[in-house]
Amino acid sequence: MAIDDDRRDFSSATGLAARLRGAWQALLGRTAVATSAGVVLPAGRTLARPQTILIEQLIGGLPGAAIVLDREGKVIAFNDAATSIAPALRRGEPALITLRMPELVDAIRRATKRREPQRVEFFERVPRDRWFEAFVTPVRLASGGEGAVDILLMTFNDLTPLRRVEEMRADFIANASHELRTPLAALLGFIETLQGTAKDDTAARAKFLAIMQGQATRMARLIDDLLSLSRIELNVHLQPNTPVDLVPIVRQVVDGLHTLARDRGVEIKVSAPADTLVVLGDRDELIRALENLVENALKYGAAGKRVDIALARGQTRSATSEARVSVRDYGPGIAPEHLPRLTERFYRVDVADSRAQGGTGLGLALVKHVLNRHGGRLTIESILGAGAAFTMHLPLPTADLTQPGET
Repeated sequence: MAIDDDRRDFSSATGLAARLRGAWQALLGRTAVATSAGVVLPAGRTLARPQTILIEQLIGGLPGAAIVLDREGKVIAFNDAATSIAPALRRGEPALITLRMPELVDAIRRATKRREPQRVEFFERVPRDRWFEAFVTPVRLASGGEGAVDILLMTFNDLTPLRRVEEMRADFIANASHELRTPLAALLGFIETLQGTAKDDTAARAKFLAIMQGQATRMARLIDDLLSLSRIELNVHLQPNTPVDLVPIVRQVVDGLHTLARDRGVEIKVSAPADTLVVLGDRDELIRALENLVENALKYGAAGKRVDIALARGQTRSATSEARVSVRDYGPGIAPEHLPRLTERFYRVDVADSRAQGGTGLGLALVKHVLNRHGGRLTIESILGAGAAFTMHLPLPTADLTQPGET
């Protein structure tokens, strides 16, 4: 009886060792696979189960989407990122059922036929516009003994951010060129006139020089706004950490625009807390942003004869504390269809009116980028015929800052 027990123990230990050794060798692609159901030999050119697991682990660590296909085009493995491109992917099913992009299908067929890596770009419109770059690479893996198995490794790069930047850059250059071309053409026209028919006309010369000065000022302001926007975007990833009190900033902006308010017949009223309202920020950028909002209210809301500026503490929807600086005018207001696009570069509700007021179309874009850099946001409310309110939301620091202006 003892002899039979010893034989069973020995047989069990020997079988376990064989299965472990077989699994390790299968992982290296040399021999059979040991599973809970028993030892499964590779049939022809089939991947061993441990190899499939290893492939899944490898592509699972990739940051981009990755899909592995067998020679017949069936899905062997894919990572989580791949489901954003093809949500209906299923292991063991043909990939072409879900990967229906013609460019990608052709690349898969070429890679399978030629056994050469393929690169392709494709565009998706559903569920939203996206651009991708795909690499289809044939790979040969050992599958046990002298056999080998052919697979296709597909990796994807999302080109959408780059394409959107390229589109924005192209639009920006086109708009900037147009905005500069108009006053430049006016200047050249008046110069030719002064050199020709109006050469000795004193009254015409004085009139034309005044117009030329206005056009030159417009170009200078546009260039200044472009440079300011460029500097802000360059430092957008660096959030300011200097304590700044918003109350004296508002007073400084109001004092600086007093002459414009007087010329437009507009009264500015300020409502501010008695104590300080300190945020972490860049003082010059915050002044520039608030100047743009107040100046817009004085120019485009002058018909209301009043502009209210209010400072207050508030809370976001997530119950975090914030400072709010609201600039409200009582002018004609803004139609609702324009509100979502007001912070786009060079977007204007009324192009002729904006140019007549000396606007560049960059003021609100600059405000938005300043607030983004400060971790804040801009909200706009308006009722047509009842004025508009532009509110700067800035996060309040968690610690008590008692010395604004020091780092």
